[in-house]
Parts: sequence; structure tokens; C-alpha cells
Amino acid sequence: MERLSEVFESSARRWELIIYPSMFAFVVLAAYGFFLIYRLAGDVHYLAISVDSHMSVLSNNMQHMSENIGQITTNIRTMTVSLDSIEHKMGTLQPILASMESMDKSIQMMNTSTQDMTNTTRFMQYDMHRLNRNVGKPLSFMPW
Repeated sequence: MERLSEVFESSARRWELIIYPSMFAFVVLAAYGFFLIYRLAGDVHYLAISVDSHMSVLSNNMQHMSENIGQITTNIRTMTVSLDSIEHKMGTLQPILASMESMDKSIQMMNTSTQDMTNTTRFMQYDMHRLNRNVGKPLSFMPW
């Protein structure tokens, strides 16, 4: 029995070496946790006061922003009407485009005709040069 008592006391001492430091660490951590919660509550209180003091400014700014969004909506409606008008005017450009294509073909034909006239004039110049050489030599004895 005495041996059992000694074994129990030595076992209790070992547990005391583990339990007491663990309890101390738990108390320290609990105190630190309480401190963190206390600081968090203070910060939340400060935040609530700060937000409350700026709420009227935020409310005014939101009202101005709402008015500006209303103006943007009005401007977008005006732009929509303008774009509809532009779209209608673009529809009238199709006949003009057809007329311009016809004019383009006519100008191409005029260009071709002008090139043909240039070539014909060049051939006439060549023929006049040959005529001048052929007739000029026999008439070179004339005094004029």
C-alpha cells in the first residue's frame, strides 16, 4: 500500500509539472484574448462615432450623385434621339452612293478616253516627224 502511495505521489508531481504551467499559459492567453476583445470593442466604438459624423456628408453626396445620374440619363436619351436621326440620314446615303458609283464609272471612261487621245496625239507627232524627214530633205534646196 505504501508503494502505491509513493507511485501515486510521484505521478501527481509529474502531473503538477504539466498542469500548473498549462493553467498559467491558459490564464495568460485568456487575459490576452480579453485585452484583444476590449481593444476591438473600443475600435468599433470609434468607428461608429466616425461613421455617424460623416453620414450627413455621405447623404448629401449621394443626393448629388443621384442628380448627376439623372442628368446622365437625360443626356443618353438625347444621344439616342441624335443617333436615330443619324441612322435615318444614313439611309438616304444609299441612293447617293449609287449615283457616285455611276459617276465613278463615267470618270473612268473619261480617263480611258483621255489616255486614248494622248496616244493618238503621240502617234500624230510621230507621223509628222516622219513626214518632215521625208519631205524636208527633198525640199531642202528651197531658199526659204
